Amino acid sequence: MWENKTQSVPQRIVSLTQPHIRPIVRGKAGKPIEFGAKLSVSCVDNYVFLDKISLENFNESCHLKEQVEKYKETFGYYPESVHVDKIYRTRENRNWCKERGIRISGPKLRRPPKNVSEEEKKQAHSDECFRNAIEGKFGQAKRRFSLKSRDDKTP
Repeated sequence: MWENKTQSVPQRIVSLTQPHIRPIVRGKAGKPIEFGAKLSVSCVDNYVFLDKISLENFNESCHLKEQVEKYKETFGYYPESVHVDKIYRTRENRNWCKERGIRISGPKLRRPPKNVSEEEKKQAHSDECFRNAIEGKFGQAKRRFSLKSRDDKTP
């Protein structure tokens, strides 16, 4: 680093006991860096499918189309809806889903409306409940299936 005048070293070893683990900058409050695998999953009828796993950082939004197409290949039709994090709700992904008749969860990419119908509120609540179940699966994968690194101090 001194000779090359750089501030970082790609593929650096941060754990002697787990040399394959890399720090992933997440930018979350109280925990800007996480260790362990980064997952991208889909859930169909309470079955969870692991679509992508990586010890390197990656942008999940780039993989939405690939995952939906994989769903269509497996089941023969597009899903009615996809329940995604904010990072997936790009204009490109929204338009792509709209062209295929797929409802994408979450608010639209504009200022929130002042008056929201009861039906829209119920749908938003239902989507959030489904998302909570998915987030729980990430925690389960880390706790139960050893995807948490030994350096990760998360309870």
